[in-house]
Amino acid sequence: MRTTTQTYSKMDMKGTLSAEKVPFTKEKSILNDIAQETKDKPGYGNLTEEELMEKVETILLERIKNGDKKAYFQLGLFYYEQDMFEKARTYFERSKDFDYQSLYMLSCMLYDGIGGEADEKCAIEYLKKIAHSDSRQTQHIKRAAQFNVGRAFFEGYGVGRQSDEEAERYWLMAADDGNPKASILAQTILGMYYSRSDTQDLKKAFFWHSEACGNGSIESQGCLGIMYEFGIGVKQDMDSAYVCLKEASDRGNVYAMGNLVGHYYRRKLYTKAADLASRVAQFHDVPLLSNETGCLPGYISKGIALGCFYYARCLHEGHGVKKEPADAQSITQK
Repeated sequence: MRTTTQTYSKMDMKGTLSAEKVPFTKEKSILNDIAQETKDKPGYGNLTEEELMEKVETILLERIKNGDKKAYFQLGLFYYEQDMFEKARTYFERSKDFDYQSLYMLSCMLYDGIGGEADEKCAIEYLKKIAHSDSRQTQHIKRAAQFNVGRAFFEGYGVGRQSDEEAERYWLMAADDGNPKASILAQTILGMYYSRSDTQDLKKAFFWHSEACGNGSIESQGCLGIMYEFGIGVKQDMDSAYVCLKEASDRGNVYAMGNLVGHYYRRKLYTKAADLASRVAQFHDVPLLSNETGCLPGYISKGIALGCFYYARCLHEGHGVKKEPADAQSITQK
């Protein structure tokens, strides 16, 4: 128990944070409509996916030629979704001065070196412009920009010097007192930030994970399960721990799965522990899992490690599964 508690309270997030993703639902819907309208035209029903994409590209280029400024971002987003990052960056660059969405996407690509060389300083300059803007055009991307500026200060890239204090300040702006329309990722990250030994405030950690969980974060839901399980920042409550860990696990949180295995094992529910642990031990593509769930890669890896550890114990002792010491050794070395 002590090892798990210390692991949680000394969370190290450096090098694991990615930019907050904005869904751009309206623009993606427009692109889908263009594609559907094209397919519905006489003689176009049998187009291959590649041919259809070429038609969509041609339509957007024609709109740009005819002076449609919104088409610049739509074309950039189209290229980005097709993993044609150099072209995407070109059109975001061309429209950054009159389209905040293009400015946002360009800043993310510059920071992470997507589609060309990285330029963190320039990226942060653009992000701060959005983060401090009062324009109505930035309302749906402002909190994400604030989160990303906080990320830059936390990592120390493009901001002159690393600063936990500035990171915290921008994340608090992005979290907006738990507003469900603000940055839910910032709310989760604040929960983790206040769990680190250097910036520890477990009551704040519990508060922010609770806010984020209520707003749909599966990462915070798993973290709450662990806090309830071990009485970290809140009174120990095994029923609440189980509910949080089980629901987060069902939604794909691998770290929650690993801890749910431990929850079962400590209560001698060995069949359940072995069954779940065997499934967790089979996970291996951490980047893919992170992309699918939005959970931090480091904690996915820890969840897999916990699953392997408990599955090996089950195999070694014959708990909930046939006793197989040789297989247990193999799992331990995974």
